[in-house]
Amino acid sequence: MAKPRKKQPLRTVQISCSKCRTPLYKYRKGGKGALVKCFVERIVEDHTEAVGICPNCGQEFARETMMRGTPAYKMVGGKVMVK
Repeated sequence: MAKPRKKQPLRTVQISCSKCRTPLYKYRKGGKGALVKCFVERIVEDHTEAVGICPNCGQEFARETMMRGTPAYKMVGGKVMVK
């Protein structure tokens, strides 16, 4: 499979926990679709201490994985909100 584009998208979105609304990431998202995965290289601000766990309520919202040869976080459905 092809690697993600080197040129980063211009649009940034705020990703927050759907349970307690704590900000988790500021992310450079491309496209209009739902947030399925976050490539680590596109995360602008990281407000979490542990990978994939909300710092406020402790809910697991993502799992660490490799996608197209690049480290990424695969989001668990319904656990995050994108604004």
